[in-house]
Amino acid sequence: MKTSAPGRTCSIATVLLSLLAVLHTSTPQKNDIDIYSLTVDSRVSSRFAHTVVTSRVVNKANVVQEATFQVELPKRAFITNFSMIIDGVTYPGNIKEKAAAQEQYSTAVARGESAGLIKATGRKMEQFQVSVNVAPSAKVTFELVYEELLKRHLEVYELLLKIQPQQLVKHLQMDIHIFEPQGISFLETESTFMTNELADALTISRNKTKAHIRFKPTLSQQKSPGQEDTVLNGNFIIRYDVNRTLSGGSIQIENGYFVHYFAPEGLPTIPKNVIFVIDKSGSMLGRKIQQTREALIKILDDLSPRDQFNLISFSGDATQWKPLLVPASAEDVNQARRYVAGIQAQGGTNINDAMLMAVQLLSNANRQELLPAGSVSLIILLTDGDPTVGETNPARIQKNVQEAIAGQYSLFCLGFGFDVSYAFLEKLALDNGGLARRIYEDSDSALQLQDFYQEVANPLLTAVTFEYPSNAVEEVSQDNFRLLFKGSEIVVAGKLQDQSPDVLSAKVRGHLHMQNITFQTEIRVAEKEEEFQSPKYIFHSFMERLWAYLTIQQLLEKMILASDAEKQALETRALNLSLQYSFVTPLTSMVVTKPEGEERSEVAEKPVETENKHKHFHLGSSYADSFLTERSGYRGPNCVCVNFSKAGPSGKAPGNPGRIGPQGPVHSPSHRLTYHGVRDLLLPDMLLAPSTPDEVDLRIKARVSAIPSDTMTQRHQERKHSGSSEDTSQPAKTDSPPAPIQAPPVILTLPGQSVNHLCVDIKHSQGPMNLLSDPDQGVEVTGQYETEKAQFSWIEVTFKNPQLQVRASPEHVVVTRNRRNSAYKWKETLFSVTPGLNMTMDKAGLLLLSSPDKVTIGLLPWDGPGEGLRLLLRDTDRFSSHVGGTLGQFYQGVLWGPPAAADDSRRTLSVQGRDYSATRLLKLDYQEGSPGTEISCWSVEL
Repeated sequence: MKTSAPGRTCSIATVLLSLLAVLHTSTPQKNDIDIYSLTVDSRVSSRFAHTVVTSRVVNKANVVQEATFQVELPKRAFITNFSMIIDGVTYPGNIKEKAAAQEQYSTAVARGESAGLIKATGRKMEQFQVSVNVAPSAKVTFELVYEELLKRHLEVYELLLKIQPQQLVKHLQMDIHIFEPQGISFLETESTFMTNELADALTISRNKTKAHIRFKPTLSQQKSPGQEDTVLNGNFIIRYDVNRTLSGGSIQIENGYFVHYFAPEGLPTIPKNVIFVIDKSGSMLGRKIQQTREALIKILDDLSPRDQFNLISFSGDATQWKPLLVPASAEDVNQARRYVAGIQAQGGTNINDAMLMAVQLLSNANRQELLPAGSVSLIILLTDGDPTVGETNPARIQKNVQEAIAGQYSLFCLGFGFDVSYAFLEKLALDNGGLARRIYEDSDSALQLQDFYQEVANPLLTAVTFEYPSNAVEEVSQDNFRLLFKGSEIVVAGKLQDQSPDVLSAKVRGHLHMQNITFQTEIRVAEKEEEFQSPKYIFHSFMERLWAYLTIQQLLEKMILASDAEKQALETRALNLSLQYSFVTPLTSMVVTKPEGEERSEVAEKPVETENKHKHFHLGSSYADSFLTERSGYRGPNCVCVNFSKAGPSGKAPGNPGRIGPQGPVHSPSHRLTYHGVRDLLLPDMLLAPSTPDEVDLRIKARVSAIPSDTMTQRHQERKHSGSSEDTSQPAKTDSPPAPIQAPPVILTLPGQSVNHLCVDIKHSQGPMNLLSDPDQGVEVTGQYETEKAQFSWIEVTFKNPQLQVRASPEHVVVTRNRRNSAYKWKETLFSVTPGLNMTMDKAGLLLLSSPDKVTIGLLPWDGPGEGLRLLLRDTDRFSSHVGGTLGQFYQGVLWGPPAAADDSRRTLSVQGRDYSATRLLKLDYQEGSPGTEISCWSVEL
């Protein structure tokens, strides 16, 4: 039952390829279940993604074995087909109304069997899984198809493929085809597993409207160095955007259906009045309130001078920062920053009073005509728990807030963690023209808050409506929207009538800051239909499926707000469309049939949010380490897994981390296990049913130091047994160990000079430093150096083309582009190809930012002697004559004086008329990573 493999698009289309071999014998052999082919064919046609994942396996053992097929797909995606082909017989997945499949589902659960094939596995993912017994030498083909409409987020569409085959695969291939009639304006790829060897397996071809990305590694390229395991384990991401103009958008037509994309360029931003309502109850204590403060301070800095704002913090009571909204002047923003820095967490949670206070602030300002004409008013609520003080009934709070807002303002709700009812916040936001978002408890929570604010920071239009001739179209999806924000996109789809005109016209109306605006556009139907007839990889009737997908998603959202009478009609229509187009939605289920002799069927259902907290956990992080921390009020499982790893033969003596060389004998009986830095618990992305207690999986990763017995005590005992006459009443004299050789903060390579390397020690630093800048290269490097700790607390690299910023701290690396933040852990491989810039990180943590015509800038989290962030420069002969800065000055012609007569280890160097004293010292070269190599280096102090 082969499925066609054309167009597909995803907002964040996430695919985890993982085939697991579970052996039923007592003598398992590696790769008895052999994946000999694994392919992903993803076709993106006009933002609509159609993805086919195919895995072919063979049982090489002489006994029956079980093969488990797993694929992770985006939560917004709908599965449309699944099949297994075993010995030439196809076993399909049949999509039915959920009620019709419920009997089979309940029966399987009653027998204690796994009936739900889909579960949440991450922030944006769901996992589909099915298992089947495979006879000796038999082959099985698994094929899964899913579809999704790409959603534009901060000016890009993103397709994420997660690769984890867990074994070498003879034929492994990914093909991503993108076709955008508007033209592709930007395309980049990123991978967390790519190496320089694997880079040869990646090919990217592109013209004005099409792109093809292929990844096809050979067996040798897949191997880990010196091992037979696969190196493929991580993310492969494609980001792109399309060309846009200041117009009525792009209308595209295929097979009797149309889609209208609207995201005009060049519109001015509307001033906004924003009130931040911040939960400071006791449950926010610790890292959550710290991250909230950090994010709010940065958000305040991003306010436009034309904006007005205020802050409300609440626990048992609500308190407003100022009696009125204030302009976002530099003085008021600085005052607000100080107020935010002093917010402390304690007390209960009074959401009702805080929200009504926010609405009252805006209403009073409106009555007093203090809100600028044409401005947009927003309320942003951040809370981590259910209401516990004052009005605690969620339905009454929703009613109170909706009546108070009365359609005048937009409300956005952020739920921090999993102690809050997301369904409550979602309805609260949708009732008032906004949306809800989960903020995941992780080390990047502050970035999540900042990214959400960036989504709503720049309103462009209000009251946006789409109009089409009544004799031309029918069954049009939602055609009116409260707000359009910069970086997003509005999508409307519908069906052309049988006798529709040859020319389709459309009007888009909206309100700018101080005026109304109407966009008009018209297209010739026949010409537009031809655009989708020539590309071979466009699958038939994709636009009809796009319309059905969009309509179902909107119907499901309307059901949240509808009354009981309205909800039934909406549900019936959404169900009928789901069945007609074979989508697994919250209203349908897919029954997977199996061969004779096995459990005959399993049921796959779309997961939904649940109010049963802490029932279904999947711990894991795309960003930060998963560490366990104590959580107030949380009751975990009876058993917690603790992974201990003793300090290995790294060459560092545990008692003296700065010392390099052999450690001497280690005496196991006297080792102590010492915990260092137990950090945050990573909670799951969704709480989903069905779930069982054994799905709760909490793990602690603790660093453990192995400490040998005291060396001096050992020597004393040796002397005592040898009859030494030493007076043991006196303390033993010991020689102080030599000071370890340190790595300098910066090593500069100086091409074309008599001295190749210059070590720079920074002894005096106040505030951020301009380390180097080169306007011709379009690069600037700044940093904050802490002289007490003798290390950089952060280093920031800013590029003009492409416009991109990389900020490194000892904790992580954050890349910012188009107001969008991406966070990366140190020592996790990264391979990013962007027009004008490549970013790579190896397992040692060396991050290189390079381009064929530019200086290569490296950042490293050095953990050797003198630990801290390190900066390194390569290809420095590419600096222009305009390079400057604290470090850049040394590339402006250094003049070296002769060695001093009395001491040839001292010299003088002159830079731009200023003399520096240089001393030849032994230093540790960090440029190739830990443990470093000793070098003799001329050192200067700044």
